[in-house]
Amino acid sequence: MKECNSCGKCCIKYSNGQLSAEKIEIENWEETRPDIFSFTKDGKIWVDSKSGEPLQLCPFLNKQDNSSVYTCDIYFDRPNDCRYYPSTLEEMLADECEMIEKKDLQNPAKARQALELIMSDSWHQ
Repeated sequence: MKECNSCGKCCIKYSNGQLSAEKIEIENWEETRPDIFSFTKDGKIWVDSKSGEPLQLCPFLNKQDNSSVYTCDIYFDRPNDCRYYPSTLEEMLADECEMIEKKDLQNPAKARQALELIMSDSWHQ
């Protein structure tokens, strides 16, 4: 299992209204991060503040100039849907995650351990 290379595939795939945030997260953004809160409406996240329609992409996802690397402008305040991704090898395979290596497919138990180690900071907050 490789470390995340910031390819952005997960952020792009789960855009367009497919992410959610817990009520407590939205309330916290309202209080501490109005810049994030402005993209919420009626408990939904990443919506256009004027139309209320879902945005096609997360407004905080940025592609770095002349590269295939993406960054998250709200990484430390991102919703739990983002924080806990990826959670399973099956999910990663379906999403064509670039962290998976051929050896991971041959030994899923060991791959799961590697994923748990890589994600320990996110999963155990």
